[in-house]
Amino acid sequence: MIMTTWQGVVTVLMAVLGTITRFLPFVLFPESKKPPHIIDYLGNVLPYAMTGLLVVYSLKNVNPFAGSHGIPEAIAIAAIVVLHVWKRNMLLSIAGGAVVYMALLQLVFA
Repeated sequence: MIMTTWQGVVTVLMAVLGTITRFLPFVLFPESKKPPHIIDYLGNVLPYAMTGLLVVYSLKNVNPFAGSHGIPEAIAIAAIVVLHVWKRNMLLSIAGGAVVYMALLQLVFA
């Protein structure tokens, strides 16, 4: 399927908008100036808020009264906690938890 001219223009504009949002914070808040208090506050609280949101979103469809009763999810969460306490590496914790969860679903609870 070939893009129409209008679709091509919209695609390019979306790419430009995505690029602008990547460098705009560096223009608005240069390293030589202290950012506003609200930006510092959001930088401190948003990572925890987003983590909580992801946990709630990930567990929203877990039914303790059906299927595996949330056992793979509980084991994966435990793996994430253990990996993070052990190595203090967020990427390792998330990737390790995902691998444990997928392995449990494919090999044990299939």
